[in-house]
Amino acid sequence: MRITQGTFSYLPDFSDDEIKAQIQYALDNNWSVSVEYTDDPHPRNTLWEMWELPMFDLEDASAAVMEVKRCREAFPNYYIRVNAYDPTHGRRTIALQFIVNRPKVEPGYRLDRQEWNDRRIHYSLYAYAAEKPHGERYGASDEGGGEYARTSAAKESKDEGKSDGQSDGKSNGKGDGEES
Repeated sequence: MRITQGTFSYLPDFSDDEIKAQIQYALDNNWSVSVEYTDDPHPRNTLWEMWELPMFDLEDASAAVMEVKRCREAFPNYYIRVNAYDPTHGRRTIALQFIVNRPKVEPGYRLDRQEWNDRRIHYSLYAYAAEKPHGERYGASDEGGGEYARTSAAKESKDEGKSDGQSDGKSNGKGDGEES
C-alpha cells in the first residue's frame, strides 16, 4: 500500500532534480523549507521528527537538497518529507508538503468496523507497521537502518556487558532470580 499524504502523493516518486525544482519553487515564493522524518505515517500523526533546523532565507535549493540526502543516509527506511512554510500575513501555514523518501515495503493499514448501540458504526484505522517497535517498523535493524539502528545496537551491546552478573542498579520489580 502506498501512503498518500501531502502534495504530489499520487504521482511516482520524484528524482533529486524534481525535488530540487519544487524546493526552488518554494524559495522563489519566499517560503522557508524544513525536512522531517518518521516511521509512523499515520494520517493523524502530523508531527514528524524534524531533521536539523528549518532553513530560512535560502536562495538556492541545493542546501535543502543536501539536507534531504543527509536525512536519507541516516534514515533510509523511514518516510521523509519536505515542508514549505508560507509566513505571509493572513496565511502562515504549510503551503507545500511532499514525501521524498519511503521504505522499500509499506505494509499499509486495516480498517476495523465496530457496531455500537443505536445502530452507530465506529471505524478505527490500524497500521500494520505498529506491530513492531519504534525504529524497527520498516526493516531499519535489518539493513543498517541509519542512526537510530546504530544507537540501538550500541545500547544493546552495552546492556549485554551487564548480563554476566553486573547490575545497573535498576530493578524489574519481580525478584532477584526472575526474568522479565
